[in-house]
This record gives sequence, structure tokens and C-alpha cells, in this order.
Amino acid sequence: MIFISILTLIVAKALPYFTNNLSSIYFTRISAIIFIYAGVLSFNTLYIQSIGSGIGIYSGLFNITQISAIIEVFILIIASLILIAWPLLANNNNTKSTDYSLIVLFSTLGSLLLISCSDLISMYLSIELQSFGLYVLSTLYRDSESSTSAGLKYFLLGGLSSCLILLGAGLIYAYTGLTNFESIYSLISVSSLSPIGESFEQINYLMQGFSLGLILIVIGFLFKISAAPLHNWSPDVYDEVPTIVTIWLTIMPKIAILVLLLELYTQIGYIGLPYGVELNSIYLLKNLLLISSLLSLIIGTVVGLAQTKIKRLLAYSTISHIGWILLALAVNTEQSIDSLLFYIIQYSITNLNIFLIIIALGYVINKANLITSIQSNKVEGNKDIKFISELKGQFLLNPILSLSLAICLFSMAGIPPLIGFFSKQFVLYSALQSGYYFISIVAILVSVVSASYYLKIIKVLYTETNASSASLQAVNTNQTELESEGILTNFHSFLISTLTLSILLFILKPSLILNSTQLLSLSLFNF
Repeated sequence: MIFISILTLIVAKALPYFTNNLSSIYFTRISAIIFIYAGVLSFNTLYIQSIGSGIGIYSGLFNITQISAIIEVFILIIASLILIAWPLLANNNNTKSTDYSLIVLFSTLGSLLLISCSDLISMYLSIELQSFGLYVLSTLYRDSESSTSAGLKYFLLGGLSSCLILLGAGLIYAYTGLTNFESIYSLISVSSLSPIGESFEQINYLMQGFSLGLILIVIGFLFKISAAPLHNWSPDVYDEVPTIVTIWLTIMPKIAILVLLLELYTQIGYIGLPYGVELNSIYLLKNLLLISSLLSLIIGTVVGLAQTKIKRLLAYSTISHIGWILLALAVNTEQSIDSLLFYIIQYSITNLNIFLIIIALGYVINKANLITSIQSNKVEGNKDIKFISELKGQFLLNPILSLSLAICLFSMAGIPPLIGFFSKQFVLYSALQSGYYFISIVAILVSVVSASYYLKIIKVLYTETNASSASLQAVNTNQTELESEGILTNFHSFLISTLTLSILLFILKPSLILNSTQLLSLSLFNF
């Protein structure tokens, strides 16, 4: 569906009639409709009776399961919401929004293929399709030096992580002679049943190569989701790219990669090996995830305390949340997988709402320059908030947006009864039940410490300024002009309010998300 839509939009963009008569707004809206319709089609696959055990397509390169189908629906919904809420800039260059829509379609297609891949070849091609779209997306504003620098940095370091993934896949193929995941699992499982004797050295040799290749693949994926200690690129890139692009970098690729790691880790966890076989892959992988989780929790919290730029602070906040997710993944029980899926959902919703609010505040704060540029029919790129200090006194000027941002930040900090509190509670409970006491204590401590830099943003929001009634009236006048120019859509405001209420009132109706994640975790362990 998405692939056919991409070809159709490319043809439409190549025809002069459509490019001259259709505004870029229509391409953005059409792309959002494509995502919604593709999500409906993915949801319909859940009615197939054999979906529980998985359906192989394209000669086994991809495998559709319940988890992949539901995650596809979730990704497509998030993508459509971002596109519908895209701020509409009136400028002479209509190719920006058009190119944005096509690139988003390409990148999202890579994400959808990645969560369904069941072969080393399809895995690498899918991660590259997703990554190439993000590289181009980072440099979308070609006139911005910072955006170009961020895109180049992201491309070079992303290429390095792709090389690690490719090297790991090559090692697994060299030692096993297989690329299909199920075939590799079967080979390792059958090898573990062989008697200890002449075949011991062969099993040990096979497992050494498989473990080394698997570790390299996982390191490459940890690099792409900016997990510590492979996180240094993300604060710079997130801060320098436009905020609307930062939403995709912090949400979309991480969901797909984490779901793929979940599939790999749970399948490998079933494989038992004879006593004495060295480099057991499951123990190596568990230790790698635990170390990365611990470092992400500590670095994402401690370094985030010293940040003065809001997107750099949120980048370190993302690193800290990745630590929570990796902890749930490393525990590898039904309850921990349930908490992992729930954490991914709440993180995506909360993070999306935070950045949508920052985009709205950015246009409101920079309204004077923006309106002047619109009236002169010349919009200079994007109007993003860079420093936390720019939010000073916004509660007096924009109380609803400020209150919504405060609620989201409190949820990120894990303040009850918001949805973020329950996600952290579930992860800690599953970790404590499995005996991970030390890292659980560290997670609790860093959660308390991280609340301080969220409170720093809230303090700036509610700090009074010397604004007079005349300036407040000017703010309202400029905000009305913004709405009349079509910069902030009504759906943008509606989406912010809906997401904020879902975060705030989750405790009143938690069964919908909790039952879904519990069924997914049970299906993953049963099949």
C-alpha cells in the first residue's frame, strides 16, 4: 500500500500539472490519509486465524505476526498524526513540504519492513531504507548550516553503525551458512541437543561465530537508538535539526528497532546450550543490554542536568528512557515484555505531545518575525525554540500550552497518577521480581534526579515576567494573526489537548492499553 502510494506521489510530483496546481499542503494531507488507510489494512490482518504463529511472505524474507501487525498500526497512527498536525508555512518554495511527505513515506516504509523482517538480508535493507530517509530528512532545510551539519554527522555515524550490522550479519552467515532467522534458531537449537563428545568443538566453534555476529548487530542497533555509551551523536543532531524532524528521530526509528530486538532476544532466549559451551549468546546479550541500560540511565540523567538547550535536554531524557526500555528487555520475562511494550507506547505518546507543544510555542514566541516574513511572502526556515530560557513567563501568555507541557514533563518524570509513573512502576516491578536489585535501585535514584531538570523547565514556564497588559494584548493579536495565516492548524491544538488528556486521565481507563500489551507479551512467549 505505502510502496504503491510512494510511486504514485513521485509520478504526480513529476507532472507539471500537479506541481503547478496542487499546493504542498495537499501532498501532506494525502500522505496522512495514506498512513491512516494503511493502518486500517494492517489492523484487518489481525482477523486472519493463522496470524498468531506468523505468516511468511516474499519467500520468507518477512514474517507477519500479531506483534508486528499491532506495532505497524501504532507506527502508522503516530505518523499520520504528525503529518496532519504539520504547521503549514506559506512560502514560495512548495517543494519542502512535498519532499518531506515523500521522505517520511520512505522512512516509515523501512520501519514497517524492519519490524516484520525474518532474514538477515531483509533486516539490513529495511534498516538502511529507514535510515536513508532520516539522513535526508535531517538536511531538509538546505539553507540552514546547522541542519546540514547535523545531517552530515548523522549520516557518517549512522553509516558506521550500519557497517557494524552488516559485519555481524556477514559473520553469522559465514559460520552458519544461513540468513533466515528461523533456520538459524533451528540450527542452534539442534546443535544444543548434540551429545558432548566429538561434536563439542564444532558446537563451540559455531556458537563463537554466532555470538560475535549477534553482538555486533545489537551494538549497531544500540548505536542507532542512541543508547549509552553510543549516544554522543544524538544531542548534537537533535538540537540542530528542525523540531518537526526531531519528532521522527526520537520516536519512529526507535520503535521499529526495539521491536526487532525484542523478537531476536526472546527467540534466542529459548535456545539452551550444553554445559561447557563458551560464549553463550544469551548471556552475552543479556550482559550487554544490562550494561547499556545502566549507562543510559546514569548518563542520560547526570549529563542532562547541565543542559541549557531544550532539545539537548530532551535528547538526554530520551537516552534515560532508553535505559528503562533496555532494562525491561534484558529481564526477558512475560511481565517485563508487557512493561516494555507499555513503556514504548507511553513514551511515544508523551514525547510526541511534548514536541508538538514546543512547535506551537515556537511559532507563538517568534510570532512577530514570522508574521512579518509571511506578509512579505518570505518565510525563513523554521522558528524553533533553542534555549529553555525562551520559555520564561509563557504561563501568563499561553496558559493552556504551558499547563499541557507541564503535565507531559511530570509524566516523563514519573509523577503519579500520570501514565509515565505506571510505565516505570511496571519495569521496576518486573526487574525486582527477577532479582535485578542493584540496577533497580539505580533506576529509582536516577528517576528522582531526572525530575529536577524537568522541574527546571516548569519553573521557567511559571516564572513571572515584566510583561504589561499592552504586551499581553499584542500577544493575543499576533496569535490571532497566526491562526488566520494558517500556521497552526485547529487539528494541531486538538491533538495536543487529546494527548494531554490521555496522559492525565489514563488511570480512569487503563484497561485498553494494558490488556493489549499483556496479550502481545503472552502471544510472543506462547508462539
